Amino acid sequence: MKIRVFKKLQPKDERSRLDLYFIEKRTKKAFEIATVYFMLLLIGFVFVYPIIYMISYSFMDTSDLVNPLVKWIPTKLYTGNYKEAVKVLDYAKTLIQTIIISTIPAFLQTISASVVGYGFSRFRFPGKNILFAIAVATFILPPQVTMIPQFLMFKDLNLLGTLWSLIIPATFTQGIRSAIFIVIFYQFFNMFPKSLEEAAKIDGASTIRIFARIVAPSAMPAYLISFLFSLVWYWNDTVITALYLGEKWTTLPLQLQRFEDMFRRLYLVVPGTTTGRTLNEAIIMAGTLLTILPLILIYFIAQDWFVESIDRTGITGE
Repeated sequence: MKIRVFKKLQPKDERSRLDLYFIEKRTKKAFEIATVYFMLLLIGFVFVYPIIYMISYSFMDTSDLVNPLVKWIPTKLYTGNYKEAVKVLDYAKTLIQTIIISTIPAFLQTISASVVGYGFSRFRFPGKNILFAIAVATFILPPQVTMIPQFLMFKDLNLLGTLWSLIIPATFTQGIRSAIFIVIFYQFFNMFPKSLEEAAKIDGASTIRIFARIVAPSAMPAYLISFLFSLVWYWNDTVITALYLGEKWTTLPLQLQRFEDMFRRLYLVVPGTTTGRTLNEAIIMAGTLLTILPLILIYFIAQDWFVESIDRTGITGE
C-alpha cells in the first residue's frame, strides 16, 4: 500500500522539482539582467551627469543662480549666458581659428602615421623592432619632457607664433599622441592580405602606387578613427597651443580658460561674496557647451562610421 502511494506521488514531486528549478533559473537570470542594467545606468549617469549639470546651469538667470531652492530645472530658459559667452569667446573668429589649428595638423598626422605604420608592417630592415619600440615609447613619455627642447628649437627657427610649430611635428609623426596612430595603422596593415600587393607587383606596380591605389583606400576605417581622435586631441589641447602659438592664434578651449583665469583674479579682489563667481560659472558652462558643440555634431554625423572603424581596426582587442 505504501509503495502504491509513493508511485502516485512521484510524478507530482518530479513536476514540483522541475517547476522549482525553472523558477530558480528564471529568478537568477532576471537578477543578472537587473544587475547589468543597474551597472549600465550607474555608468551612464556618471558620464551624463556633467552634461546635464552644464546644460541646466547655462540656462539659469541671476535669480535662479542665487536661489538655493533652484537646483536642476530653471524657472525659465535664460539665453543671456550664451550671448555673453559668444562675446567673451569672440566665437565666430575663434571657431574658425580652432578649426584651422585642429584640422590641418590632424590631417597631416594621420597621413604620416599611415606611411610609418605601413613601413613597419611591410618592410624588413635592421633595427626595425627597436625603432618600433621607440616609436611606441614616445606615447608613454610625458610631453613635458620634450616640450621645452621643442620650444627652444622653434624659437631658434623663428617658428613660434605660427602654425608651422604644429604642422612640422605633425608632418613627421611627432604630433599629439602620434604613436597610437602608428600602432593603429600597423595593426590594420598586418591584417591586410599581402596577396593583393603581390599581384600588383607582378603587374609592375611600384610600392608607392600600391600604397596609394590599393592599400590606402582599403584603410579608410583606420584613417577615419585616427583623424577623429587626432582632431579631438588638437581641439581640446591648451598647453601646446598656448606655448607655441602665443597670442596670435587661439582656440575655443584656450579662450575659455583665459576668461576663467581672468575672472578668478578679479573675483579674489572681492572676497566674501559668491554671486560674481556663480554668474561667472554660468557663463563658463554656456561657453563650455559652445566649445564642445562642434565635436558633438561631428560625432553624431559620423557615429556609424566611427563605431565601424573601431571594430575594423581592432582597437577593442579582438
